[in-house]
Order: sequence, then structure tokens, then C-alpha cells
Amino acid sequence: MLLARGAVAPVLLPGEVEGMAVLGHQALKELLSHPEVAKNARHFTALREGRIAEGWPLMTFTTVAGMTTADGDDHRRLRSLVSSAFTARRVEELRPWVEELTDTLLDRLEREAVDGVADLRRHFALPLPMGVIGELLGVDAGYRDRLHGLTSVVVATDTGPEQAVAANRELVAVLSEIAAAKAEHPGDDLTTALIAARDEGGDRLSPQELVGTLLTMIIAGHETTLNLITNAVRALCGHRDQLDLVRKGEANWADVVEETLRWDAPVSYFPFRYPVRDLVLDGTTIPRGTPVLAGYSAAGRDPVAYGPDADLFKVTRTARNLSLGHGSHYCLGAPLARLEAGTALERLFTRFPTLDLAVPEAELTRHAGFVGNSVRALPVRLGPSAAYQPYEPPMAPR
Repeated sequence: MLLARGAVAPVLLPGEVEGMAVLGHQALKELLSHPEVAKNARHFTALREGRIAEGWPLMTFTTVAGMTTADGDDHRRLRSLVSSAFTARRVEELRPWVEELTDTLLDRLEREAVDGVADLRRHFALPLPMGVIGELLGVDAGYRDRLHGLTSVVVATDTGPEQAVAANRELVAVLSEIAAAKAEHPGDDLTTALIAARDEGGDRLSPQELVGTLLTMIIAGHETTLNLITNAVRALCGHRDQLDLVRKGEANWADVVEETLRWDAPVSYFPFRYPVRDLVLDGTTIPRGTPVLAGYSAAGRDPVAYGPDADLFKVTRTARNLSLGHGSHYCLGAPLARLEAGTALERLFTRFPTLDLAVPEAELTRHAGFVGNSVRALPVRLGPSAAYQPYEPPMAPR
């Protein structure tokens, strides 16, 4: 584990690019809110000097025009244009619809099962957040599988240059097509609102910012929650005692979500931040212009922050985690992700109370990249559905 090397450690990124990873909880918290750490790639020394090749698998993270690569006024402007869709009040208004979609997908999951076994990631954990963000953005259902396939390539860190360039070009083309259709035929959705929105100075989003914002929202709006639901189900199946605590009322589903975020973060190492001057964190100097990874997985297991049992999954734990960010770039969709994951878990384990993994945990194939943190598939054995359990008459008195 990288954390054993210290709270801040050097890493070698794809393409032999030198970087750093911040792994300790406190050091990461400081990095995420430090006033002299930027997100805009103009501060990335190696890129500015032309030492990053086209097709670098992390190029989209680095150069996409949107909130995740903006600083200061630009960041505030871009964030303000979408923030109203993700307030706690607006998210709570979505609850009945999220619950209805969850139940529909559970019906489908049961139909897809063969001999009681189904891929929960493919048939439930994926279509739930993709369906929600798709509806919010007004993206037709016919685009969603294609968008997931393309964004999966974009967020991977082990793709070759030709594949990375091709996926990025196709993704930009698809999103531009969606935006053009919305401009011609507006709807009651966030994409239409973004096209029409003006900031206080009267400026609209540029075409590049619009596509970048859509890209960011689609990736963040489904990949993170997809991994969160998948990882939470794995955790509960491997820790039945913790599931029992929820069923006995000693913890709730929100507690499960928070502990999963800490113990098995949906994003391991998120690119990039750049110190605008040499920066010292936890006694280690990070040179100006170095690409820095935010190490959420490592920080979640930091014993300094969470005690000697930091490696244990405990739903009664109360310490806060950083897995959805901190500071001005805190995840805008965090309330929605928590709603989706909590609803998914509660209704899944209520519907299928004996649900368990269909293969040993060690046989699950993990993603090869270091950004998204989960497994490629999650075969589960559903067990009897609580909605269809046969009636058993009471025992006759003796």
C-alpha cells in the first residue's frame, strides 16, 4: 500500500511522467483546500513544455473545459450554472422517482437472472445512476450505453494512444450532437438550461465549455455512483454482521454509504492538482507544476485519522471521509449520489434479503486503471424475493 511510504509519495504516471500522490487524510484535506494549488493545466509544467504526447490516457482529465479544470472566477461561474440542479431540496424532490426507477430495475434484475444469478453491476448498479443523470440532462436512452462505453475508455488509465484519441473524438462528437439537438428542440432538462444560461456578465457557455460540462456531469454522475453501489454490495456480502446491524436498527443505510466511501472509495486516485509554487505537505516538498493525484482510497484507510482498525469495515463508524472531495471542488452531485446509493441498497437487500456473491471475492476481476476503483462485474445469487416468498402456515398446536 502506497500509504506505507508516507502521506505524500512520488509516483510514475503512464508515459513515464513524474508525479506525486497525496495519501494521508490530513495531508489530502490540506491539498484539496490549499489556496496555492490549482486545477488548470496551464500550471502543469511538463504539458506546458511539450513533454506530454497526444493520446496520453490522462489527457482528458487534464484538458477538458469544465469545472474540474477551472480555478477562481471561472470555476465559480461554471459551478453556479449547474448547482441549482443538485441542491439538497432539489435532490429530495427526486426521491420518489429514484425509488420508482430502483424498483423497476430490481424487477429487471430478477428477470435477467439465470438459475438465480445475475450481474448486479451491469443490470442494476449501472442503469440506476445512468438513468438518473440521463433524465436530468435530457439525454435519450438510446445514447446511454454508448456514452458509458466511451466514458469508460476515457476514465481508464491503461489505454493506448490511438484508442484514447479515438474515444475522445467520438465522445465529443456525440455530446456535440446531443447539444445541437437540444438547441434546436429545447426541453425541460439541464442541457437545455445550460445552453440558455448566461452568467452575470451576460456570457453563455462556450461550445467547448458546454461539451466539457456535459462530459464531466455524465462521468461524475454515473461512474462514481456505479462503483459506490457495487463496492457497498460487496462489502455487505463480505461482512454479514454489519448488514445485521442495519437490519436491527443499530445503523442505517446512510451509514453504509459513508463507510463504503471511506473503506472502498469509488475513486482511488483522482487527477490532477498543480502547486503554483513549491509546496510542503507533511514534510515533503511537491515542486511547482507537478501533477498531483488525490489519493482517496489510501486516505480512507489512514490509521492516523481512523484509528488502528482503519482497515475494518464498520458501519457504526462516525468519522468523516474525503471521498467526495473537500473545499471549493467538493463533488456537486454528492447529495444525489448518496440518495441513489442509499435507496439502491435499502431496496435491494429488502427485496432479496439473502443476496450474496455468486463467486468468491478473490475471483472478481478489478479494473486495471487507478482512477475508478471497483470490479468489472458483480455476479450475485439473488435468493428468494421477499415480494414472492411462499406462505407458510403456522405450526398446529400440540
